[in-house]
Amino acid sequence: MPSFSLAALAALELAPPELIDVAAACGYQHVGIRLLPATSGGLAYRLMDDQASLRETLLRLDATGVTVADLEVVAIRPETEIASFSGFFETGARLGASNILVAAYDPDLGRFAERFARFCEAAAPHGLTADLEFMPWTSVPDLATAKRIVAEVRQPNAGVLVDALHFDRSGSSLRDLAGIPVGQLHYWQLCDGPARRPATTEEMMHAARNERMFPGEGGIDLVALARAMPADIAISIEVPTAELARTVDAKTRAARALKAAKGVIAQVR
Repeated sequence: MPSFSLAALAALELAPPELIDVAAACGYQHVGIRLLPATSGGLAYRLMDDQASLRETLLRLDATGVTVADLEVVAIRPETEIASFSGFFETGARLGASNILVAAYDPDLGRFAERFARFCEAAAPHGLTADLEFMPWTSVPDLATAKRIVAEVRQPNAGVLVDALHFDRSGSSLRDLAGIPVGQLHYWQLCDGPARRPATTEEMMHAARNERMFPGEGGIDLVALARAMPADIAISIEVPTAELARTVDAKTRAARALKAAKGVIAQVR
């Protein structure tokens, strides 16, 4: 059985210390921490600017034995300056994090690739990978594009991040996944969704950010996807359920998500 991480988006209402406590109580080995917002004005916990919260987070990691799987969200845009991430990298290293989620918001993919390569180079001395997540509404909309860019930049810490929902919604194929070198898959994200794909980009974005389904409760072929992924990398369980969160606390939701994920993985072997 692989190790499991509680993604930040699964319980974004929790600050990192509380997220770590919930993860430990439910049996997760790792957490993801959102240091930077996914969208302008979005919720994030900027530990690099809050030393008291950073110290408390480090204490909770030490007390529980939970580790940090990934940091979110680095959105690379035309105006992005790689030098601006120095505090982010240093904080990631202090947290003992392994991976960074990177999203592409630059329509000039040549320029994006050049910046992504420099981002990888800057992250490497801190022991961090840079994992390019393809999403249908971004400049890297599918697995084939992400795979090509990661191959082009030739950085040893560059990776492709596979999210089950985006994999399905982008029409990506298991054939494309099979061609990725094992060393470029550092972790992946597990959730479920209805078999019917959203009719519009807006609906797709809303579902991805707010209303996913617990693994095994939707219509995505998660068993086939899990079978194609390396068995020894961490699985980040990313199941935002905004409506359910109105009446069900984060710990209950996180426990349900982990049980569901283990049920899917148990079918692989």
